[in-house]
Amino acid sequence: MTFASDPATVLPSLALLSHRVRVLPMDAASLVKMPENTILFLDARDDLATAKTLCRLIHASGLSTPIVLVLTEGGFTVVNSQWGIADVVVTTASPAEVEGRLRLVSERGNAPATSSPSGASTEPGTTVEDGQIRSGDLIVDTNGYTASLHGRPIDLAYKEFELLKYLVQHPGRVFTRAQLLQEVWGYDYYGGTRTVDVHIRRLRAKLGGEYEHLIGTVRNVGYRFDPPENDRGEAAAKQAAQSAIRSDAVDPDADGGAPALNTAA
Repeated sequence: MTFASDPATVLPSLALLSHRVRVLPMDAASLVKMPENTILFLDARDDLATAKTLCRLIHASGLSTPIVLVLTEGGFTVVNSQWGIADVVVTTASPAEVEGRLRLVSERGNAPATSSPSGASTEPGTTVEDGQIRSGDLIVDTNGYTASLHGRPIDLAYKEFELLKYLVQHPGRVFTRAQLLQEVWGYDYYGGTRTVDVHIRRLRAKLGGEYEHLIGTVRNVGYRFDPPENDRGEAAAKQAAQSAIRSDAVDPDADGGAPALNTAA
């Protein structure tokens, strides 16, 4: 992920290795275009502030993509553990060093997820038991195709239920309208992505003004499910991370934004 007009100058040694590389702009919208099992090289040589903002956004969005910062030696003076990165590498690193760091990050940061026993927490803020997904006072019953909030049923149409279920199953993860259309409506649906916006508005209306915030908007990216904030400290940290990018954000209904330097080891 880089602003450089010639991406090959960011980490020249990478071109000498056999990994598949995709170059994306340093923009929030790039995050949803990264494939799974990716290691993200983030160009922080000339703009440490933007790099730190993107690191915060990745963390706040619930993405598990390991980040390797590409730095000049001067950049080491400001980077610390609060950036949430997996590793750092200088732009002049040798091919052997880059390969070694990729291997270590891949082993540490891309371990396959293991399935949880019944009743265990599958994602932060959610538990699943007997087909019921619980997040605070919200219960989504995948067997009975019903949802309730504070014990009161929510009157949902079929696609509204499917959309809510999908979001609740992935708390904190951000999805574009196109991704939601593909996952909830399927490949054979030929309608436009505005259908997602309509259903999001209906969901929020049926959740009510007090709980409509459970369906959150990440500007210039898309939508996500925000679990009830039982842990105020964690919620405050997430809000701080999101506020750091709002000055650069635009509405997801707009067409703006685009994608970074990343590679899958």
